[in-house]
Amino acid sequence: MGKFSIVGLKLVLTVILAGTLFVQLIMIPMILIHDSSGNMNDRLIQSSFLSYLFLAGLIIETCVFCVWKLATRVKRGTVFDPASLGFVRPIILAFAVGSIGTFALAAIFATTTEIAPGIVLLVGGAGLLMVGISIIVLVLRQLLEQATMTEAQAAELRTELGGVI
Repeated sequence: MGKFSIVGLKLVLTVILAGTLFVQLIMIPMILIHDSSGNMNDRLIQSSFLSYLFLAGLIIETCVFCVWKLATRVKRGTVFDPASLGFVRPIILAFAVGSIGTFALAAIFATTTEIAPGIVLLVGGAGLLMVGISIIVLVLRQLLEQATMTEAQAAELRTELGGVI
């Protein structure tokens, strides 16, 4: 990645983080303050959705932090270090937790007649998408692990070759 790519990525990550914090710190409390007291079923749906939004914010913030650290490692040329793997695992876990939360939200939506079945299906599909993303990141982590091992072997061979010459 070039310098401009990393700067562009960090700019996008900053905007995403700011938007997520805005939703968590401003929007969700505003909705709670201006809550119209409805029946118990409406409050269950609203509180479930707002809890899900807060969880989604935590997941996004975790991913932004880890991607930021990985981009910094790319810029420094240290991405093929075993320490980089420690920034990939939280992304996998965040998406796994997010998929569980999404499936739970779909289950809550399915218990009411006020939410259309198509919406429940869309939310369940989003949960399945998150499972897929988690698996893709897991595969990418394994590729990073292999590249890290290859980099270490190459450095060892360079050292041996330097000793021979």
